[in-house]
Amino acid sequence: MNNPKISNKKTQILQTSTELFRKKGYAGTSMNDIASAIGIKPASLYNHIASKQEMLVELLLHGAGLFVSGMKDIKASQLNELQKLERLIGLHLRVTVENTDLMALIAVEWRHLDGQAMRDYIQLRNSYENDFRVILKGAMEAGLIHEMDVEIAFFSILTTLKWFYSWYDKHSDLSIIDLEEHLKQLLLGGLRK
Repeated sequence: MNNPKISNKKTQILQTSTELFRKKGYAGTSMNDIASAIGIKPASLYNHIASKQEMLVELLLHGAGLFVSGMKDIKASQLNELQKLERLIGLHLRVTVENTDLMALIAVEWRHLDGQAMRDYIQLRNSYENDFRVILKGAMEAGLIHEMDVEIAFFSILTTLKWFYSWYDKHSDLSIIDLEEHLKQLLLGGLRK
């Protein structure tokens, strides 16, 4: 959320909202809760953001953008498909470590999006997931990993990565380098030829 166009107060509002949405849930968090946590009057929030829904939209589209941007870079690289899978695991790990509360919103609170925001978010998510499947299938076709049902492999890998944030909260003392190596071995070890 380090966008220079976003005011410092708006950044503070979004960061506080992320923490509260994770702690209390989107539905259980009020504008009064957010204002109180920041130390301002609820009416002052509206000088920076129009609604609680707008906060959720901005947060989730930002989060989805981190993954889509990372995927674009990985797809454009000269790496083989197995190396791209390893980079995708690293991408998830880095995004999770740097944005743990945001990952909780991505995993759970996206269901509260409305209308076009929901459609935009689902389109970004589907695009990312489809690219992930293509890379996974490409690794199988290239003989870099064992042939198996792509959907089962995809589900197993992505589910672990999606919920990694909840495990990481209790193990944040581990180094990101060690975590990445362990996750690569765990998630890809059985697939490697």
